[in-house]
Amino acid sequence: MIGRRLALSAALLPLLPTAPLRAQMRYPVNPVTLITHSSPGGGSDVFLRELIKHLQPVMGVSFAVENVRGGSGATAVARVARSAPNGGTFYATTPTYIQTSYLSRPEVRWDGLDPMAIVFLDPEVIYTRSQSSFRTLKEAMDAAKANPGRQRWGAANPASLERIAMERLNRLTGARAAVVSHEGGADLMVGVLNGTYDVGIGEIQEVKAQLEAGRIRLLGVLTESRLPEFPDLPTAKEQGLDLVVTKFRGLAGPKGIPDDIAAMWEQALRTVLASPAYRDVYTKEALVPVMLGREQARRFTAQAAEDIGAALREMGVIR
Repeated sequence: MIGRRLALSAALLPLLPTAPLRAQMRYPVNPVTLITHSSPGGGSDVFLRELIKHLQPVMGVSFAVENVRGGSGATAVARVARSAPNGGTFYATTPTYIQTSYLSRPEVRWDGLDPMAIVFLDPEVIYTRSQSSFRTLKEAMDAAKANPGRQRWGAANPASLERIAMERLNRLTGARAAVVSHEGGADLMVGVLNGTYDVGIGEIQEVKAQLEAGRIRLLGVLTESRLPEFPDLPTAKEQGLDLVVTKFRGLAGPKGIPDDIAAMWEQALRTVLASPAYRDVYTKEALVPVMLGREQARRFTAQAAEDIGAALREMGVIR
């Protein structure tokens, strides 16, 4: 399945530290705009805003994060594709922009952008509000199976990996739960906290604030093995549910960006990933650094698109 293949292919690639950017490598554009389809507080939004804190002093430029919502990422992708290929505008990639290409007819498909880097793999967790009676994912799914059609689950936008993961969970359990989509994780979190949804799905960085405040409870993680930062959190497979998914996080730009700009990005990203300050942040958020430069990112994304298409056909979503 897609989660296993992507996780294995990327995890085998080492994260190598590199020297800081040389003084003569002056980045040609300032400021740089990083665009996401995620709403403020959503996974990609948090990823970008934390990244630029560490990236700005390394690259010597200012960054702006812009939330361009609509069309499950289609509006944001089109916006980036139309921008000048001068290194001034990039899109925060996740599997969503590939899935949107399969599930709708966007103005610009995933291959209308040029992958610049794959930075992290980002494990998905399923959670509930702290007042819930569910202590484990198995308990929640057993209740859903015993009362088909009664539960409501929150997920990100309709073409997201999270939405597809929840639909797969429906198929595995026969729960027939209503899966409700949102433009981002922050929106669905509200529904989980107020009891509108029995469970939600997201990434650690997305749910961290509410987890630390004691307002939510993690029920399971959709990885092959437990997360080192959460050793007591069992995987879905350990709880009898054969479901593994892995989200990637990266950057893509309009086609035609020069090689020297791509090289600057790779060097800068390797530098910040190797820095103790940023490593402390992403480790706590359970992000797995993989750092693929442009050529590797192109191959990785093409393979991801092939795997996602196969998974959607297997589910009967597309032909």
